[in-house]
Amino acid sequence: MIRILTDSSADILPAEAARMGVEVVPLTVTFEDGTVLRDGIDQTSDEFYAKLAVCDKLPTTSQPSPDAFIPHFEEAMAAGDTTIAILISGELSGTLQSARIAAQTVEYEDIHFIDSRNATLGLRLLVELALKLRDEGHSAPHIVEELEKAKQRIRLLAIVDDLKYFRKGGRLPAAAAFAGAVLGIKPVVSVVEGKVVLAGKARGLPGAYVALFKLMDEQGGLDSSMPYVLGYTARRKGAEPLHRYLTSNLKLPACPLYHIGVAVGTHAGPGACGIAFFAKEV
Repeated sequence: MIRILTDSSADILPAEAARMGVEVVPLTVTFEDGTVLRDGIDQTSDEFYAKLAVCDKLPTTSQPSPDAFIPHFEEAMAAGDTTIAILISGELSGTLQSARIAAQTVEYEDIHFIDSRNATLGLRLLVELALKLRDEGHSAPHIVEELEKAKQRIRLLAIVDDLKYFRKGGRLPAAAAFAGAVLGIKPVVSVVEGKVVLAGKARGLPGAYVALFKLMDEQGGLDSSMPYVLGYTARRKGAEPLHRYLTSNLKLPACPLYHIGVAVGTHAGPGACGIAFFAKEV
C-alpha cells in the first residue's frame, strides 16, 4: 500500500484528510500570550483570524518536530507500506528536515520525500495529484517521477489586502507599510523557486486583481485541462472577483474554494485571496 503524507500548510483539515486518504502532520502557532495551537486541529480558521486581528505581536509558526512524524512512519513500517511525503517548501520551513530526521530515527527506508517548492494552495494541488495517481494504481516511483515534473508547473499568486501583517512579521519596514496603506497599495505575491516574492503591486483592490490576472499569463497561463483552486483568508468575498474572471471571462468550470490557514495566513493576514494552478506546458 502507498501512503500519502503532507503537512498542515496544505490546508487539508482532519475530516477532509480522512475522506481523501491522506495523513497530515500539523505545524504549530504560538501567540504572544504563550498559547500554542496545532494548525487545523485546536482552532478553526475563523477563530484564528479573529484572534490574529487583535494581536499586538504577530504569532509565530513552527515546523513539526521529528516526534510528530515518528508515529506515522512506525505505523507504515509495521504495515509494510510505502510513504510518499509531500511537504511545504524547504525554503519556507524546516518541516522536510524534521521528517527526514524522523525517518532516520526509526530506520524507515521505504519512503520518498518531495519538496513541493510551494505552500498552501500550491502544495494542496500536488497532494491531490499524488492521490489521483495512487488511486489509478500507479507505482510509488512513477508517482514520485510525475510529481517532481508537475511541481515545476504549479503557480501560486495571491493578493494581500493589509500590509500591517507583513510589517509585524518583519517582512516590510514600518514606513513602507504606512506609505502603502496611505496610498492604498495592494501587493501581489507569488512563490518562486520555493520562496514567497513580491510579484506585482497596484493601487486599490481592483488594480490588484488586474495585476494578478496579467501575472497568470506572464507565468505561463492556466492549463484548463488540470485542476485549479482558489483560497482566501477570513473574508470569502475577496475571492469572488477571481471566481468571476475565471468562470465568466475564461469560461472555466467553477473550482473549489478553500480557507487558507495558519502557515500563510499569519503573514498575509485577513482579506488575502489567491489562486494555485498548473501552467501550460511549453
